[in-house]
Amino acid sequence: MKVNTIFSSNRQHWTRTPFLASRYRTWLTERGSLTARLQQNYPNFFVKPVSVSYAKPSAEETSLLHVPGNATAQIREVFLYGNGKPIVFAHSVLPRNSLQGEWRDLGRLGNKPLGATLFANPKVKRTPLTYKKLSAQHVLYQTATNGMKAKPAYLWARRSVFSLNCASIMVIEVFLPDLLSNQTLNEY
Repeated sequence: MKVNTIFSSNRQHWTRTPFLASRYRTWLTERGSLTARLQQNYPNFFVKPVSVSYAKPSAEETSLLHVPGNATAQIREVFLYGNGKPIVFAHSVLPRNSLQGEWRDLGRLGNKPLGATLFANPKVKRTPLTYKKLSAQHVLYQTATNGMKAKPAYLWARRSVFSLNCASIMVIEVFLPDLLSNQTLNEY
């Protein structure tokens, strides 16, 4: 099995507030299940896996997850679709030692949404959300916009760590422009 480093360890600057997020703000600050909210707004919602492989997480990811720097984790990248278009890109880091016990099946989700599993268990704890505007130089921006004809100047992202017992995983969600193109969205 080949192990790759998915992106460099340069420091990311994430904030506790999505400053100037305008129309993305309600999506970014959603504290409940993003999957459930997307399913409510998009009856034809589905998940399309892009990549699922074992790799070394970035130094920042290993630090947030409290795993050794040489550890490998399952890196799962998917697009969440609504109205036939990608509306969110999700990057999840699932350390090997977290894929045991109650979370043993997380490594085999396929096209099932991770959020549905996480929010179904009331014992799962979540860290506060942090936010970042991703520029074109960021690897997650590049992956999320691969195949887009018209690329935006930046993309909003949010991240948090979910924990259950002694296991933790990290989820980063990148919000794509087509999320805002649905005029019938239910605003909270």
